[in-house]
Amino acid sequence: PHLDTRVIDGEKALLFGPFATFSTKFLKHGSWLDMFASLTTHNILPMTHAGLDNLSLSTYLMGQLMLSQEDRIDSLKDYFPGANAEDWSLLTAGQRVQVIKKDPEHGGILQFGTEIVSSADGSIAALLGASPGASTAAPIMLQLLEKTFQDELKSPQWQAKLKQIIPSYGQKLNDDLELTNQTRAWSSALLQLTFVPVAPETVELQAPLPVTEVAL
Repeated sequence: PHLDTRVIDGEKALLFGPFATFSTKFLKHGSWLDMFASLTTHNILPMTHAGLDNLSLSTYLMGQLMLSQEDRIDSLKDYFPGANAEDWSLLTAGQRVQVIKKDPEHGGILQFGTEIVSSADGSIAALLGASPGASTAAPIMLQLLEKTFQDELKSPQWQAKLKQIIPSYGQKLNDDLELTNQTRAWSSALLQLTFVPVAPETVELQAPLPVTEVAL
């Protein structure tokens, strides 16, 4: 959990959380029968395997569900000792359906990332998993293009447009200091941020250590 300041409906608010909850709805305003209606002979076993293989997570979630308002306020006071319980109310911030993926070895595994699922012909696609924030939204959209517009993406016109939008598209920044600084300068100018170039010695410090020197 963490404290977060937000502006909601024009008013400043201080948020704390999140705390895990459970619902059989797939959407905040969906049906309580959503989960049960989704059960088929093809997914019951993967769901069962995923639950059995993640008992510690299930135990944690059960503990979260059993928290009282007093327990949540006690947790808040670890961060904000002067918090007054009367100033805080419990809200449902969002809804997320956990993805369970079939696995030949384990039967079913929980997916904690964000994944694009599309039909074979690319005519329909869906975003599953954690809601993407600013750090993952752009890569996810590129994955969507790669899955649903494979032929168009190979054309010179699409390649030129993508490189206009993302100058470093198709290139790795890890080992290219000049390109890294060019990209940082470009994005800093767009976002009106102070450009801080990456120095060569910084790159050397960030280089991975040999396996024998990594402490476990």
